[in-house]
Amino acid sequence: MNVPENLKYTKDHEWIRVEGDEAYVGITDYAQGELGDIVFIEIETEGEELAKEEVFGTIEAVKTVSDMFMPIAGEVLEVNEKLEDSPEVVNNDAYGDGWLIKVKITNPSEVNELLDAAAYKALLEA
Repeated sequence: MNVPENLKYTKDHEWIRVEGDEAYVGITDYAQGELGDIVFIEIETEGEELAKEEVFGTIEAVKTVSDMFMPIAGEVLEVNEKLEDSPEVVNNDAYGDGWLIKVKITNPSEVNELLDAAAYKALLEA
């Protein structure tokens, strides 16, 4: 299972990559594997300020629909346009081209409350 060391994680299987005062958010390799073939992603929160753990969109696989939660508070600056026509990119490259949203971080200290790679791996093994 792929759990990059340079990212932070949530118990709900989102990842976040911080770049200055902005961050990219996606779902983990474990999450995409559990969901199966992703067929549709709906994110209508672009331009909105969302609280930590608030739903920013939904992801639909062949067998289920799941909410996606903000790992930190922030403004949704951008939605990954590639996913509109090719949601399967999340299955193929969860940590790269399969990112979901780009956010402007409201409260940088919240990043420190997230799981590091070792803690996330421990959660998966529990």
